[in-house]
Amino acid sequence: MALTDTFVRNIKPGGLATGEKHADGQGLYLHVKPAGKYWRMSYRFMRKQKTLALGVYPAVSLAKARQRRDKAREQLADGIDPANAKREEKQAQADAAAHTFEAVARVWLTKTVSKRAEVTQSRITTLLEKDVFPFIGKMPISTIKARDVLDKAVRKIEARGSVDTAHRAKQICGQIFRYAVAVGLAERDVTTDLRGALAAIPESHFAAITEPKQAGELMRSIFDYTGHPSTVAALKLTPLVFVRPGELRTAEWAELDLEAAEWRIPGRKMKMKNDHIVPLSTQAVEILRSVQPMTGHGRYVFPSLRTGERPMSENTINAALRGMGYSKEVHSAHGFRAMARTIMDEVLGERVDLIEHQLAHAVKDPNGRAYNRTAHLPARRKMMQKWADYLDKLRIGADVIPLRAAT
Repeated sequence: MALTDTFVRNIKPGGLATGEKHADGQGLYLHVKPAGKYWRMSYRFMRKQKTLALGVYPAVSLAKARQRRDKAREQLADGIDPANAKREEKQAQADAAAHTFEAVARVWLTKTVSKRAEVTQSRITTLLEKDVFPFIGKMPISTIKARDVLDKAVRKIEARGSVDTAHRAKQICGQIFRYAVAVGLAERDVTTDLRGALAAIPESHFAAITEPKQAGELMRSIFDYTGHPSTVAALKLTPLVFVRPGELRTAEWAELDLEAAEWRIPGRKMKMKNDHIVPLSTQAVEILRSVQPMTGHGRYVFPSLRTGERPMSENTINAALRGMGYSKEVHSAHGFRAMARTIMDEVLGERVDLIEHQLAHAVKDPNGRAYNRTAHLPARRKMMQKWADYLDKLRIGADVIPLRAAT
């Protein structure tokens, strides 16, 4: 006779140490022992008698035990051993718990480190640690839904006004999910369902001074700046080398040959992943020699003011510019590249391909092939010295050349 809820609730252990079994039907029975009441199911598979554990009463009710028995009978009808299926399910749950989003993301960061510059690797890691891991990092990656990524992570970034960062976070999460799919830890990239869910990124450009007179005023402000000597040196060097802020702040003494007046930046630090040569003007060499006694004993030319083990903060140059009265809408650290690009082309009449080479942009030859890193090096060296001399003239106030009139 089938069991009832009242019977299951009231039945007490008997005198047998091994307990007593009370059948419910179709293999299900309640095994009552001094330690508790256990749901079990007897079945045969491949001509062998087996027992399947279905839970413990009262955590598993009679109705729940019957549901689990019926599921096991369906598996048997399909030629599946319920005990093996249960073990595989538990293992899958354990694997999922071990493969959290953060764990998978850390592996992805390591596996793909060679594909990006050091500064980019650091920026991505910081973004994940600050804005993503605290919210979905502990979740098994196989269980994360699109709404988890949206509501628990990227929407929080968007809400504080960082729309660009929110889009970047979604993009990075998508790359991590695609890696998880490739290694069998997720079924799909759920971020594809978030297309259009975030506000559009507002169009913006790095603010830059591109008129010679204002450039002269900027150079005078730089030379009048009285911050930390290392920051002053970095600020003075920035207009002379055409590099991106991240490339400047991570400059290492091992990359510099002051005797040859060259800075050779390895491809892993560059946006285009190619090695890059920066010919150094006499002014640039002089600035580097002035800072060498302060930081030459360490790895970085411009180390963090807090610890020499890390490079200068990415906000240092911009903070100095703000302190000098140049708002982010007027000029930025990145804007020195645009200043050089515009004035050298429109005022000094330098060859555009040489300027583009020095900016580390992709430049093709007439046959569509990329030039190598030493292309036109003598001409670039001459151009860099001409630019440094011109900036000195602008700063001093002599021989200021006006912009060409539009034709």
